[in-house]
Amino acid sequence: MNNNILNPALQNIQELEGNWKMQLSNASFLPDATTVIEGVASFEWFDGGDFLVLRQGTKAEAPWATWLIGRDKDADNYTILYIDDKHSSRVYEMSFKDGVWKIWRDAVGFSQRFEGKLSEDKNMISGAWEKSQDGKKWEHDFDLVYKRIV
Repeated sequence: MNNNILNPALQNIQELEGNWKMQLSNASFLPDATTVIEGVASFEWFDGGDFLVLRQGTKAEAPWATWLIGRDKDADNYTILYIDDKHSSRVYEMSFKDGVWKIWRDAVGFSQRFEGKLSEDKNMISGAWEKSQDGKKWEHDFDLVYKRIV
């Protein structure tokens, strides 16, 4: 039983906790690059602090995704287990240091990476995803902004 004690290996991502408005734009996979998709995202502690869960959208609507974020106490990087409305199940690595949030996945045929920056007031994260077919040539996939709901 956890007794609501935050996992010490997750201490430095506490500032992500909360509810956010999410805005996806400039997406390579949409027919019109000017389309903007808005939604909600929440970072909340699972079982009182054992893991951090990111929920984007809801399972009653598409698109949605769930991210389970954890970390080996002896490792520098986090591990993310990911699932979305298309039932794409993936494993990512993640770092969060000095307000810079990085997520990446190196997989045969489809690699991805994200870099976002947390604003000084900690109420906005602005970033972009990139993709690669061969892990060498990278191209922009989409922009992503989170704005904290206060």
